[in-house]
Amino acid sequence: MLRDITIGQYYPADSVIHRLDPRTKLMGVLIYVVSLFVFRGLAGLAAVTAALAFVIWLSKVPFGYMVRGLKAIVIILVITVLFNLFLTPGEPLVEFFGLKITWEGLEHAAFMTVRLTYLILGSSLLTLTTTPNQLTDGMERALKPLNKIHVPVHEISMMMSIALRFIPILIEETDKIMRAQLARGADFESGNLIKKAKSMVPLLVPLFISAFRRANDLAMAMEARCYRGGDGRTKMKPLKYKRADVFSYLLIGGYFAVVILLRAYL
Repeated sequence: MLRDITIGQYYPADSVIHRLDPRTKLMGVLIYVVSLFVFRGLAGLAAVTAALAFVIWLSKVPFGYMVRGLKAIVIILVITVLFNLFLTPGEPLVEFFGLKITWEGLEHAAFMTVRLTYLILGSSLLTLTTTPNQLTDGMERALKPLNKIHVPVHEISMMMSIALRFIPILIEETDKIMRAQLARGADFESGNLIKKAKSMVPLLVPLFISAFRRANDLAMAMEARCYRGGDGRTKMKPLKYKRADVFSYLLIGGYFAVVILLRAYL
């Protein structure tokens, strides 16, 4: 399960999506997320599905590799489906033990499951095709106007980049600790809920110690290199928009316009 988490990991490939400016990809993901909660009906669903499939094909990231990341949200999907099925009022479809499933609840559950699934796939595509350094530079440049109102843009971007970079590291560390504890006879599966919670202590304690140690080492390394934030710092590879980025912005705008029109007229 731990190895199935793909958010925060980078998949190296030579594709059009990988070569795009990170600001373009950030804007594309933002518009895509908004469109997921704007579209209605099967026509909007078809448009969103076609756009997502097209971008995944362009990225050259194996679809099976991306689907692995969905295993981590199965419980969230199940809870969402159950809440929508039993708590949405409407025309009853099935009723048992005082609970009823309505046509409206079935429709809402289906669309919400699709929205959450597409949200994970689209969001993970950003980190799979963008290195943490590129993502930091892109966020800093995109949020640069906020510096005028004294928002610490560089610090915020750096913290988010470090957090994304630590996700795969901590996942790998958790897997190693779990394997070591299993070799010592630890049992993380059997027993009731309280016993399972207690069995996680030998896993969480060394994990937190390792995480704090890594954070301290990173802070000391930054201080040793006289890191002082974003003021006056230059970039080895400055971000510049290319023709592909302009074309991508046009496609993003066209895609969002299509979703809005489908919502309004269908």
